[in-house]
Amino acid sequence: MFAFDQPRRIRRPSLTPMIDVVFLLLVFFMLAARFGPLSGLELTPATAAPAEWQGPPRLVEVAPGALRLNGVAMDLPALAAALGRLTDSPADPVLIRPRDGVALQALVDAMEALAGAGFSGLVLVE
Repeated sequence: MFAFDQPRRIRRPSLTPMIDVVFLLLVFFMLAARFGPLSGLELTPATAAPAEWQGPPRLVEVAPGALRLNGVAMDLPALAAALGRLTDSPADPVLIRPRDGVALQALVDAMEALAGAGFSGLVLVE
């Protein structure tokens, strides 16, 4: 039997390119990830029986492109000032009703503005 070529040594595949790809993915996900606390609104369900309503009505309607307090259209900065005149304390309930077709971001912006103004009794109604 003739051997025209010398037998080659069997090579194992190199793991270096795979390790490079894994480290590149690790660096990408570390740079793309968000570290730190995420901001958000804390919603707590009402478990106790509702208390008797006291004071004037405080209904904030969030409609597409408009905010209304008790049916009167106003902008976001004026809303907190108007609610301050209608409440005795910041813990008084304020009803917030999103209307059909409103973006969720508009509702969250209104709730964050009211929470930032010190109102802690926000009630989301359907």
